[in-house]
Amino acid sequence: MSSWATIRKPNVHARLEQARTLNSTAKSYLEAREEELRPASYRVTKLYLTGKAYFGPLFSTAIGDITRADVAARITAIKRNSGMVSASRARSALSSLFVWAMGEGLCEANPVVGTNEPGSSEPRERVLDSTELVAIWKASGDGEFGKIVKLLTLLGNRRQEIGGMKWSEIDHDKCEWTLPKERAKNNRDLTLPLPSLALEIIESVPEIVGRQHVFGGRSPIGFCDWSRSKAELDLHLGESVRPWRIHDIRRSVATHLADDLNVQPHIIECILGHYGGFRRGVAQVYNKSPYMNEMRAALVAWSERLQSLVAGGAHKIVAFPQKTAPGA
Repeated sequence: MSSWATIRKPNVHARLEQARTLNSTAKSYLEAREEELRPASYRVTKLYLTGKAYFGPLFSTAIGDITRADVAARITAIKRNSGMVSASRARSALSSLFVWAMGEGLCEANPVVGTNEPGSSEPRERVLDSTELVAIWKASGDGEFGKIVKLLTLLGNRRQEIGGMKWSEIDHDKCEWTLPKERAKNNRDLTLPLPSLALEIIESVPEIVGRQHVFGGRSPIGFCDWSRSKAELDLHLGESVRPWRIHDIRRSVATHLADDLNVQPHIIECILGHYGGFRRGVAQVYNKSPYMNEMRAALVAWSERLQSLVAGGAHKIVAFPQKTAPGA
């Protein structure tokens, strides 16, 4: 009996260690912290700890077997694919998880300690000019990633919003797309009018039975091959476009809407899904208008301008029609 127990115990211990993977530990940590963290902080922490793009390659590794080299490699990859800010926040979230796990007796050390800080990032100011936008549009091609890039250029969304687009979110009859609050950064639904070109791009993707997402095959989160696809696009672009990031498209769309088409700032904020500026304070309480007609007019005008530029038309400025104030 004693001999059996001596042989059996290490096997039981090994199974327990194997069960304590980074993935399972992260879920336990999030459950323990959900009541302590503010909703926004919880969502961000959950994103960094459970999103495959961050520490996904380590999910199946036992929490006690993760080394400093493992963590450093992932931080480097996150910095390369998502920037210094995301890498720094992901590193901080992982370190907090390990501190908690040590307190629970799940591991003996925090492998994040001693890894290099990704560094701080100054606010991005890169705005792609019309020539660069056209070059990116043409070089992106008609594949899955190319269609995503074109939709980003037409609508100004974040890449995860387009990459995670679902068929159920598209209203073909109304030519609208509703980004649900569960996928929106500000935790609010956003309904965007779709210019005809944007709807054509979406409808050009085969709708396969059993696939929820427009892009990404059968991936549970939609498109996720960002790094490789962006690298291939950069190879096609060569030196025609200075170093840029996918998120620069969003900033560029907002800037061109204002500068080229004279779209008012509050309409641009609506298109981007921002809840600040004119929607703060009392205005947020009383002004519930979605400005759908104004957003549609702005996005249609932007779509037409892009098509003209891509076709080689004159780079003329087309003023966005403004409402005449009562009594003017």
